[in-house]
Amino acid sequence: MTKSIIAKKRPQPEFLPMTRKEMDRLGWDRPDILLVSGDSYIDHPSFGIPLLGRVLSAHGFKVALICQPDWNDPKALEGLGRPRLYAGVSAGALDSMVAHYTSFRKKRSDDAYTPGGKAGARPNRACIIYTNLIKKAFKGLPVIVGGIEASLRRISHYDFWTDKVRKPILMDSKADLLIYGMGERAMLEAAFRLAAAEEPSADELKGIPGTAFMGSPDDIENDAEIIELPSHQDILDNPQQLMKATLALEEQVHFGDSWAIQPVDKRHVVITPPSDYLSTEELDWLYSLPYARLPHPIYKNQGRIPAADMIEFSITSHRGCGGGCSFCSIAMHQGRHIRSRSRKSIMNELTRMQEHQDFRGSVSDIGGPSANMWNAHCSLERGKCKRKSCLVPKLCPNFKYDQQANLKLYRDARNMDGIKHVRVASGVRFDLGQQHKPSLKEIFKEFVGGQLKVAPEHITPSVLKHMRKPDLPVFESFLEMFAAESKKAGKEQYVIPYLMSAFPGCTDKDMRQLSSWLTARGWKPRQVQCFIPTPGTVATAMFYCETDPAGNKIYVARTDAQRLKQHRILIPDPGRDPRAGKQGGKPDRKKLSEDKQNNRVPKGKKRTGKGKKSDQSDSETQNTGSGKYFKRNNSGKGFTKKKKMK
Repeated sequence: MTKSIIAKKRPQPEFLPMTRKEMDRLGWDRPDILLVSGDSYIDHPSFGIPLLGRVLSAHGFKVALICQPDWNDPKALEGLGRPRLYAGVSAGALDSMVAHYTSFRKKRSDDAYTPGGKAGARPNRACIIYTNLIKKAFKGLPVIVGGIEASLRRISHYDFWTDKVRKPILMDSKADLLIYGMGERAMLEAAFRLAAAEEPSADELKGIPGTAFMGSPDDIENDAEIIELPSHQDILDNPQQLMKATLALEEQVHFGDSWAIQPVDKRHVVITPPSDYLSTEELDWLYSLPYARLPHPIYKNQGRIPAADMIEFSITSHRGCGGGCSFCSIAMHQGRHIRSRSRKSIMNELTRMQEHQDFRGSVSDIGGPSANMWNAHCSLERGKCKRKSCLVPKLCPNFKYDQQANLKLYRDARNMDGIKHVRVASGVRFDLGQQHKPSLKEIFKEFVGGQLKVAPEHITPSVLKHMRKPDLPVFESFLEMFAAESKKAGKEQYVIPYLMSAFPGCTDKDMRQLSSWLTARGWKPRQVQCFIPTPGTVATAMFYCETDPAGNKIYVARTDAQRLKQHRILIPDPGRDPRAGKQGGKPDRKKLSEDKQNNRVPKGKKRTGKGKKSDQSDSETQNTGSGKYFKRNNSGKGFTKKKKMK
């Protein structure tokens, strides 16, 4: 039986300390655990590091935070003293490379997780850089990496920004342990083990569920079921092996009962079975912790933090997503199985929210990765299901849900004293919603604030199949219902669709069909996401291998010229120099450490599209453990690189 994460209530500081002065006020000479993040410190449960810090603190550990440290200063992490147990590292809510670069590898000009929205507060490959800083500052201190960047790079992975397969991040960072997925249980177990040891060392950390470490086959429990992943060299020799490894890792997360091991050079990455999901009782306790729901006061005169404003008055009702979209990191990070909070817990959080100094009665969102999956669950035991998605190609009969209960939750929240408005902003899953149309109609009437964001992504059958998205008729029937119900309610409301270009398997013809469909509806998209191959997803393996998961050859827009051509079918070139003005962003002129080859043509290759100027506008998101979407809009000129993967 897995040990519960629930601890007895004990006093916690209003904010976890970030300075020596705060620690002195608490009477600490040094922290037990130091958490380092690429995001600024927003004390809200939507952010991983503050949430984990509160959990550890609730169990009596002294937790201090260092957020967005100066990575050029070797002493940047020394000010709070050497931690007694370990240091934990996260790049933040986004992979640091996604946070820094557009889909055309253009440097972004903003960062939603930084005061003033300023870019440049975190390094490229933040997990590696921060771990190296800690190793230099505190010799021999165990270092644990986690969060979306580390989690999805736990085995050999394709890296879009260098156009090569990189080794597992444990090897590049030299961290002692990697926590994948939601990390509450693993972080606590690491703390308990090191606290109980006479001499805390990394050897104490091997075998914790939901982790990866450098080891050997001897580290795996006797009689354990083992998934043998293709070696790093196998993947370099045969790209199709990356697809094999990705699908195997997807199964490990979904089934939840196997170890996995990958040979890398003469060593091995050993991956333990996933941590048990948190129960409803544990989730209720987790969200009852005393979050300030504000940025740390240290940022008072540094400008607003956009991400803090976006989620300040939102509530997470559940974790996980049954969709299993091939390009999304949620299924690999949070899992496909839905875990929900109780109605009472959500109502209690709404009550506490009303005590907030800035609350004016509007709740921006109650939801999770998909708004309408609260209290959904699989009727099968974990490990019995072989499907890749609970919803595609058709709704699985074992996926149980209650859209009426979902609607009642929203209504109960809205009817509370002090609550004026409740919105659904985290994305309605339109195929699931139509399984009970009366409830969906009421959501349209009562809880849409003029705009509803949904994610059809595309319209052609072959592309939707590769994406693991529902067929076009399902989306069209949703649109018809939305228009009809909005008209009945006398409300002028619009659907804002998420659309994607250059997805693996998507041809120029497919993009023209999408363009024609939009034109026929009178829609002119202003924001389109050009597919970014982020580490660890099936879609990224498709991009690298140029095959579907079954090994069938597919067309992939690989070069920037091919990708831009598809993008321009929906977003025409405005005919302006992307270097001019704010909208264009700032071209990345510098060679950035190990990524400098990103701006070179590989030896023996020819540059294509030479001299062509273009404005590359796109809208990009990454699905993360917080279950929220944070959008970035950039435009600018990219380069064209012609390289055939072999």
